[in-house]
Amino acid sequence: MLGAKLITKQTGAAGRICNTVMIAEARPPAHEYYVALLNDRVKQLPAVIASNQGGTSIEEVAKKDPSAIITTPLELETGLTPKTALEIAQKLGFSGQKQEQQAADIFQKLYKLFEEKDATQVEINPLAETKDGEVICMDAKLAFDDHADFRQHDVFELRDKTQEDPTELDAGEYGLNFIKLDGNIGCLVNGAGLAMATMDTLTLNGGRPANFLDVGGSANAAAVKKAFELLLSSKEVKAIFVNIFGGIMRCDVIAEGIVQATKELGLNIPLVVRLQGTKEKEAKDIIKQSGLKIFPCDGLDEAASKAVEAAKAT
Repeated sequence: MLGAKLITKQTGAAGRICNTVMIAEARPPAHEYYVALLNDRVKQLPAVIASNQGGTSIEEVAKKDPSAIITTPLELETGLTPKTALEIAQKLGFSGQKQEQQAADIFQKLYKLFEEKDATQVEINPLAETKDGEVICMDAKLAFDDHADFRQHDVFELRDKTQEDPTELDAGEYGLNFIKLDGNIGCLVNGAGLAMATMDTLTLNGGRPANFLDVGGSANAAAVKKAFELLLSSKEVKAIFVNIFGGIMRCDVIAEGIVQATKELGLNIPLVVRLQGTKEKEAKDIIKQSGLKIFPCDGLDEAASKAVEAAKAT
């Protein structure tokens, strides 16, 4: 197994090279449960999500049987108390009081991990009651706040970069948030919300985004050039759509980076650019005076439609 390529739902079709194997005792489950600690964005508080239908996709459970999902919001001051933890365990339907108490103890330990290690997600699926009457965690998924790396050294030292996309790692070195998708229109946007809106608008216009790429609010010309390199690294990209709203970001800085990248990288696919906000006029002048084949647009829908049209024609 070591050194072989594994292809699973988690790795996608490209697969991942296996360089570590964990060996665990086989413990046949009598029943599988689901439990997770997450941040409730609406209430801005942590919450316990639990179900007695574990071992499968919790999204599918929620879709087919919403009543099977137990959501328990928590207060920051008190956290997950022994009383609340036991109440959750009792609702899940373990076989006896011993198992309920074991589950409650696990829930409290998970909350301690969630709180002390700056986790954004602690998911156990499945949490199982074994055939010999013990409650154990059989599989887990954990996520941590990237901004907490300065105080969670022990957690972030566990990061295995060999299991991550090299392109996304390269992007991170330049402060770019990059995620590959399966479309043919490269997107360069500032701000995660605008990036999502851009992708949605492309889709509504019949296009397929090739990536999520947020250059953030402090990108310079070098970062913009790197962004173009990332977009052009995929042969599937047939057009590029740049959508910038200049709040903190200055449009003229982006425009300079666009012109520089287009010239230095020998861009030969259509480039649609929408620049709005701070230094917008200066940015448009830079684009116009460059003499390059760049399609400027003012409206989001107009720009998205042009990008889709250009990608189809390429």
